[in-house]
Amino acid sequence: MNIVTFCDVDDSLIEAKHSVEYFPSGSSGNAEIAILDINTIFDFEENKVAACTEKYVSVAIVEDESDYDAFKNFGIDAWIEKSQLSEINGLITLLEKRFLS
Repeated sequence: MNIVTFCDVDDSLIEAKHSVEYFPSGSSGNAEIAILDINTIFDFEENKVAACTEKYVSVAIVEDESDYDAFKNFGIDAWIEKSQLSEINGLITLLEKRFLS
């Protein structure tokens, strides 16, 4: 699975079988999953076409309840709380099965 992060995510949390790119460092444009946070929502909106394949899933990292309200207007596909990032591989597996297969 090709993943692009628009925010700083510890790569060691994501299984090695996935390819992870950090968008500000460059992107191949073939991401199937895009990970963003409240601080990078506009970067994501402006660059998702260049960074992602036609069929992709967006994952928002939320820190508090107010983040949900901000993200709901952007059509985000999935959310994960920052405190639960260690569980991100389970979410990626679920997204692969439900949206990308």
